[in-house]
Amino acid sequence: MARVNYDQIAPEYDRRFVSSELEERGKALLALAYLLRADRILEAGCGTGHWLSALRPVANRLVGLDYSDGMLRQAQQRQPGLELVRGSGDRLPFCAQSFDLVYCVDAIHHFPDQAGFIAQALEILHGGGILAVLGMDPHNPKNSWYANDFFDGMLETDLKRFPSHATLLEWMKSAGFVNIQVAEVERLDETRIGAQVLDDPYLKKNSCSQMALLSNEVHQAGIARLSAAVKAEQTRGGSFIGRTVLCIDMITGQKEAS
Repeated sequence: MARVNYDQIAPEYDRRFVSSELEERGKALLALAYLLRADRILEAGCGTGHWLSALRPVANRLVGLDYSDGMLRQAQQRQPGLELVRGSGDRLPFCAQSFDLVYCVDAIHHFPDQAGFIAQALEILHGGGILAVLGMDPHNPKNSWYANDFFDGMLETDLKRFPSHATLLEWMKSAGFVNIQVAEVERLDETRIGAQVLDDPYLKKNSCSQMALLSNEVHQAGIARLSAAVKAEQTRGGSFIGRTVLCIDMITGQKEAS
């Protein structure tokens, strides 16, 4: 499976966070950290440090791990003083019982060994600590993105690289986690009508990993196909409707207390 070149994307990555308000994912993480009284927190796949910044009020030790040097540079500029480590999510370079909370947001599908990440997270958690995995499940029909109908192979690639949430639950159970729970923490429901769809920022080539993994030719062909569909509806006197529904779940598992 090809890897996204996040060094190339890093300078523009934070444009996706258009609001200064804390998103529901951030609120869920903050509430979990307070409930756990987490003093030592690790984010695997931290990117630019967007989610780590939400946890500043809680922990004395905040650590971000990411494979991309470019993303880590952005994180350091965004949040000076963060403890940042370059590495892969399936090779966690930390000692046993180093953290109270380990989490990843929209990132586990990038890890080469996803089940390995979950097993290693158990090892580096303190007794009673929690692993939280946040993201959407393209295998679940409650999630849909109109763009999948126009860009060849995009959904098929997602189905290969994203573990289903049922699979994540099994991995957590097999690794030894207890008190495993699933909760929907955010629901994104957006409808674009007519030519509005062509202004969707997530259709740009490097806006998200789905688009970044497409070749330039496939991406351009998808844009052309979508533009033609919009014009065809206009010709018939109707309006093209592009709807996106993404349900973000938080899956948590706890390490048994020592």
